[in-house]
Amino acid sequence: MILVFIEIRDGKAKKSSFEALSEGKRRADDLNTEAHAVLIGHGVEGLASELFSYGASKVYVLENSLFAHYSASSYSQALHSLTEEEKPEIILFSATSMGKDLAPRLAAKLGVSLASECTVTSTKEGKLEVTRPIFAGKALATVTFKSSPQIASLRPNVFPLLEDGAKDGEVVKKEVVIPEDQVKGRVEETLREEGVELDVTEADVVISGGRGMKGQENFDLLKELTSIVPHSAVGASRSAVDAEWIDHQHQVGQTGKTVSPNLYMAFGISGAIQHLAGMSSSKFIVAVNKDPEASIFKVADFGIVGDLFQVIPLLKEELKKALSE
Repeated sequence: MILVFIEIRDGKAKKSSFEALSEGKRRADDLNTEAHAVLIGHGVEGLASELFSYGASKVYVLENSLFAHYSASSYSQALHSLTEEEKPEIILFSATSMGKDLAPRLAAKLGVSLASECTVTSTKEGKLEVTRPIFAGKALATVTFKSSPQIASLRPNVFPLLEDGAKDGEVVKKEVVIPEDQVKGRVEETLREEGVELDVTEADVVISGGRGMKGQENFDLLKELTSIVPHSAVGASRSAVDAEWIDHQHQVGQTGKTVSPNLYMAFGISGAIQHLAGMSSSKFIVAVNKDPEASIFKVADFGIVGDLFQVIPLLKEELKKALSE
């Protein structure tokens, strides 16, 4: 059996978890087994029915009031308990911030290995085989597992959603008892940036700015573009975040978030290797920079050597025309 962890944010299952579940179903078919999903939370049973269409034949619902807010210690204990009981051969996560926090904790509790940020999965001789970037994206490694269960996290926006899954399945609700003194930390309050609804890891289009934006106020230009382009989000380089022009949740790169959108637009970003590691898997890359020698042009599909403050207004008008037709 393949078990897929479903991440819940703001009362909804994340699209990246649907992608992981869809891929889990494809690998389950290869191995002649089933894909099961697990929901952890408080009052989340109503989300189970949505998972059947993405390949789950069974959904475990782990309920506890402690799960109302994410806690790495309580969630990992719940997953460890379920894993010990159900014995899945493979466990998949989405490589979101939560997934990258939770997956290694579970792997450590089970004493097994973990492959993170995987971009390709397949099966070989009855085992899971995955491909993942290494050395800041300079190379790709294809690996298999010696330990069991085999645990991997999958990069968001890489794996296609399953289109024609089942319409129903089995829901197994389990009450999880975790003594409060075993929970080492808990979330008391979540502070969100106003007006931000879409995470960069799930956006189809990411419009990013770097040091060339010259100031916090100029990021409003990128926000105007995202208001025009459907399913888009504002990203940023580390230098822009370090300068406090925009919050860290927008940072793309080795020390930020890894994105794989259909289109990545880079304005005033030179293309340091740490930034490229977080966005080089984008399907199409457009770069605008005054420096013709900027490293970003080496990975860009289309590049404009010019002043971004002249390019953005022209682009804005052309986008309005194109999207209104």
